[in-house]
Amino acid sequence: MNFMRRMFPRAGAIFVFCLVAASMSASESQKPSGLPSRPQSKSFLLMPARADGAIPKLLSQTGAFKNVRDFALADGLISYDLVVPFWSDGAEKSRFVSVPQNQTIKFSATGEWVFPPGTVFVKSFFFATNELNPTALRRLETRLLVCDETGAVYGVCYKWRADGSDADLLATNLTEEIPIQTATGVRTQLWYYPSRQDCLSCHTANAGFVLGVKTRQLNRDFKFPSGVTDNELHAWNHAGLFNTNFSDADLKNFPKLAAPDDLSRTLEDRARSYLDANCANCHRPNGTVAYFDARYDTPLARQNLVGGRVLIDERIDGARVIAPNDIWRSILFMRANTTEPFKMPPLARSTIDERGMKLLREWIESLPGPPVLPPPEISPRGGNFPQPVEVTLKSESGAKIFYTLDGTMPTTSDLP
Repeated sequence: MNFMRRMFPRAGAIFVFCLVAASMSASESQKPSGLPSRPQSKSFLLMPARADGAIPKLLSQTGAFKNVRDFALADGLISYDLVVPFWSDGAEKSRFVSVPQNQTIKFSATGEWVFPPGTVFVKSFFFATNELNPTALRRLETRLLVCDETGAVYGVCYKWRADGSDADLLATNLTEEIPIQTATGVRTQLWYYPSRQDCLSCHTANAGFVLGVKTRQLNRDFKFPSGVTDNELHAWNHAGLFNTNFSDADLKNFPKLAAPDDLSRTLEDRARSYLDANCANCHRPNGTVAYFDARYDTPLARQNLVGGRVLIDERIDGARVIAPNDIWRSILFMRANTTEPFKMPPLARSTIDERGMKLLREWIESLPGPPVLPPPEISPRGGNFPQPVEVTLKSESGAKIFYTLDGTMPTTSDLP
């Protein structure tokens, strides 16, 4: 301030000071971008433009990698991540996308984006096969999702070789037993490699073909390979990947999912974000046969989640999609918290997402509702018994059990 007062009478000083001030203002407004320029990428890479074309037999032939053994992606691919990833049996994932040069993504603040033909998504899956060394990851598979010239998509799966030298195209689905070293020995976990048809069961036209890559999932900070940490939407916008240009002020108003561990967001936000990432591709209008809409963009009051009726009640009295304060009558929780044949999602899941279920349980139990007791334990669980068998019912203290022998719903007038 003293410098300003001394120099103020001199016109030249005033002029110089104004130039410096303007320069500082411009510098402050130019936030470093994670993508300082748009990566140049070939349309379709080396993949065919249609699903009926000749699919490369090896991952090294797809154009997605410049060095497969070293896991070095092609220069034109963009690395990205999501706020809430889809649960994939605990696997780690890397995500890249190739957007053809001179083409843009049709941006939408809500709902799905539309990607130009020739866009290729490259997602790889890794698994920690030694619980004593969780950072040592085995390459399992790399999936490519191609936006074809018809406006639809097709997907392919490449299974990595044990030596990491390359990955082979799978002609159909495959289930593999993965040995996991533990502190006490070895356990096995099933891993499901999807078929091309499996890909299309999730990547549907109704879901916008591309899952996950949308405003509410990329509205997050990400450390780019350039070393710059930037909001992904800001970086993609700066690089000219969208068909529109928005300001930083607009960015602040865009929706954003809540990560499960983001305690700055409400429990409801975090639970609904989890359901959006894991259920909304099917559970939406004109999707699977069900009554609720899992999309985060849909206000809770219109989602038919809390207290919503169910299509299949799993023979539970008073069943609801989400029964307030009652996980036992919440069919959504029941089907997500099991590996039985009626599990959800039904495809490519052999384990339970314990962290996700803890989040859903906390949210359900926080909802106002009457106090409940867990259902009685029945032993044996069920089956066909050619000989007489003793059935034992065990319940919480203070509960009364009534039962029937003809399959009808028991009432307080039936056998105690």
